[in-house]
Parts: sequence; C-alpha cells; structure tokens
Amino acid sequence: MWSPYSDGRGGSINGFKLRELFVRPHAADRTFFYGVNFEFSVNYKYWEPRRFTSEVRPIVGVHLHPVDFIFNPIVDTQYRGGLGSLEFVPATRLAYNLNTKWAVAAEEYADVGPLRHFDALNDQFHEVWAVMDHAGKVWHVEAGVGVGVTGGADKLTFKLMVSRDLNSKATN
Repeated sequence: MWSPYSDGRGGSINGFKLRELFVRPHAADRTFFYGVNFEFSVNYKYWEPRRFTSEVRPIVGVHLHPVDFIFNPIVDTQYRGGLGSLEFVPATRLAYNLNTKWAVAAEEYADVGPLRHFDALNDQFHEVWAVMDHAGKVWHVEAGVGVGVTGGADKLTFKLMVSRDLNSKATN
C-alpha cells in the first residue's frame, strides 16, 4: 500500500504479500458466498513493528445485483506471544457494480486491537475509503483514497493495487 507521506519519508511502499484464496465454487453466480484468504506479508520496518506477519481473512458476502456486501472478520498475527498476539482487524465493503468490469465501493478498515482485550476507541484504527475497481482481461486494478476517523488511523491514505490471477484463462 502506498501512502502520500510517512514521517520523514514522503511516499513509500510496504513490501509485498502472498495470498491464497479459497472460495465457494462459482461464488460470482451465487447470492450468498463465503471463503477464506490466507496472507503472508513481508513488511518494511517503518510500516509494521515486525518484518513478517500473516492473516486469516474469512469472507462472507451477498451479491444483490448490482450491489455486493462483503464482511471480513480478519485475524492478524505478528508471530509473537502465541494466541495472545492475535488481533481483530475487520473490513467491510459495499460495492456497486457498474458492469462486469467496473465497480465503485465504500470500504471500512479497522484494527480494534488484541482479541483478548480491544483497544480504547480513540486508539483503534478506523478508516473509510472510496474505491474504484477494474477487472481487465489480464490485470485487476483497485485504486482508492481513505480517510482516518479515529486518532489511531492515518489522516489520509491512497492505495493502488495491481494483481493478476495466475490461474485465469488469460494466462493460458
């Protein structure tokens, strides 16, 4: 994720992520869908206190054509402290699909703290986002701007994610 500024750095990049997604077969054709995403991250030290982190991202959603609602009750770990280090970092997305290739969405990202004891509200991370998605034949592009709504969040963040499905028919 790219931010317009970091303390003393200006623009910067946050490492890379490897993801593996398992979803209900033909999820795009169903009203109710679910899945789970496993993510392993390599982070720059100025973005995260730990170099290596991972998350389990359950996915629960409904397609109400053309509107999608998706909730991710995410659990994060920084590989220290066993189960006591697990954090609850939920995400929510409400999208309007303009057509099969373009969507606009409102998203909310949060980090409420450790599962065993949530942080005080002002110390939590809550950001609200305006996002645009484009699903191309080979590449998927997501861009957006986020605004922090609590003291623990960044005031303004931009994101640009470019991804490619390595199993898609476009790569054959």
